[in-house]
Amino acid sequence: MTQEEKFQMMTAAPIPGLIGRMAVPTIISMLITSFYNMADTFFVARIGTSATAAVGVVFPIMAVIQALGFFFGHGSGNSISRRLGAKDADTAGQLASLGFFSALLCGLCVTILGCLFLEPLALALGSTKTILPYTKEYLGIILLGAPYMTAQLVLNNQLRFQGNAFYAMIGITSGGILNIFLDPLFIFTFNMGVSGAALATIVSQFVSFLLLLMGHRISGCVPLKLKSLQNPGKNLRIIASGGLPSLFRQGLGSLAILALNWAANPYGDAAIAAMSIVSRISQFASSSLIGFGQGFQPVCGFNYGAKRYDRVMEAFWFCVKVATCVLFVIAVLGFCFASPLISLFRKDDLQVISIGAKALRLQCIALPLTGWVIMNNMMTQTIGKTFRASLLAAARQGIFFIPAILVLPGLAGILGIQLAQPIADLCAFLLAVILNRSVIKEMKIQEKELSQ
Repeated sequence: MTQEEKFQMMTAAPIPGLIGRMAVPTIISMLITSFYNMADTFFVARIGTSATAAVGVVFPIMAVIQALGFFFGHGSGNSISRRLGAKDADTAGQLASLGFFSALLCGLCVTILGCLFLEPLALALGSTKTILPYTKEYLGIILLGAPYMTAQLVLNNQLRFQGNAFYAMIGITSGGILNIFLDPLFIFTFNMGVSGAALATIVSQFVSFLLLLMGHRISGCVPLKLKSLQNPGKNLRIIASGGLPSLFRQGLGSLAILALNWAANPYGDAAIAAMSIVSRISQFASSSLIGFGQGFQPVCGFNYGAKRYDRVMEAFWFCVKVATCVLFVIAVLGFCFASPLISLFRKDDLQVISIGAKALRLQCIALPLTGWVIMNNMMTQTIGKTFRASLLAAARQGIFFIPAILVLPGLAGILGIQLAQPIADLCAFLLAVILNRSVIKEMKIQEKELSQ
């Protein structure tokens, strides 16, 4: 479609069908991505408990890479959608190019610094003496892919925000499916162990990067050009304004996992492995919600830029209702089948199953609340309410989770570790209720002024 056709579709098509059209590819992308993250844990778990724990220990670095990718991807993407909604294609092109090339550069910095300080970094992430060799082996390879892993997230988000979710889905799912096949091939057939899992990840991510780059070029997106790197100071501030909530969310997610690993460390490798498995399962459970919300974001951005505030609010409430219902069903299933789910990963380790099953059940109790939190976060970020979006993004895994994981284990032992996330989810839900009132009130005032 041409940019004008996209504009007409985003600002005139019926909301339920439009969001469904945008959301189905992103839901598939998120499910496949989460599935291959689980596949890494699943296949590595066949090696042993310490190897499983090592994958969980490295997760904060993966979160840092994702944080940078989402910072530049969401920061440029939601700004691009608003600019296209306002029919300002030149500025949209500048933002797209700056976001992409900045992500490549930042990813390269992560590679260099991480490889220079590999062992101190592995220890700082919470490795025990038995986990350390596996952590170094896995992390050393993962770091090599940081530049294009960061840049592919920018491409993915820019495609989505410009209404080209299908091409984003093809790029992400192709890499995810490839990773699932490469894991057992490298780990067991080539006898590469943990290194094989890491190599499978960076190879599949590189394939995704190439496919997303191709999709960006053939889908009619604003082009990525070095000569478009104009007004870098001004445009970087625009990207930062839209990307800070994602940076807080993903960056604090990294700190949260680090704090979780340190809290679980005194209880041994089984506790670290159990909480790592629960994190992956929870991530998979919420991936459909995030994919659904990503279908909402381009609709929100285009219509907000076009001053169609009525459609922004209609889309938001539609997504909240659907997300809450779906998460309730997922939570019930997760609660009922917690032990079998954990045993899929470590069926021979009863301690891992016991710790993980209780943690998963407790998180399922609060899971339906997260739909409200995430949809509010996506709306405030997309319409440029930076402070409120950043505050809400920092809430679930930062403002509330980190104090909980630091304090509760001292009061309740390992139960405190298992309770930290559901308590943080409840607090984030209450904060989102407060922030939502102010945002909706502002849009109603803007809509009223527009009609006068």
